[in-house]
Amino acid sequence: MTLRERLNELSAPSGTPIYGEPYQTPDGATVITVTEPGLFGPRPRGIFVISGGEARWVCDANGERVALLGVLTGLIAAAFATAALLKRPPWPDTSITITKHA
Repeated sequence: MTLRERLNELSAPSGTPIYGEPYQTPDGATVITVTEPGLFGPRPRGIFVISGGEARWVCDANGERVALLGVLTGLIAAAFATAALLKRPPWPDTSITITKHA
């Protein structure tokens, strides 16, 4: 694929689904893949399964994105906790004052 073809793909509106060729499974179901154009090639979105006269949508769950979201959430929570401890430690304020008695 040339750079010009890749740039032409990027000019397509984001979110425009690309439907694959229907595939007939041995049990009689028809499967149609659905992808979306992305920066590094098409991204899978899910499949349509047509079986027994009914269509069913099966969404593509991206485990890597879910794991990344969990890691980032933990990192942000740790950063906030560290910032809170540095600003105001949990131990009580102590001070020593010397008073002169006359």
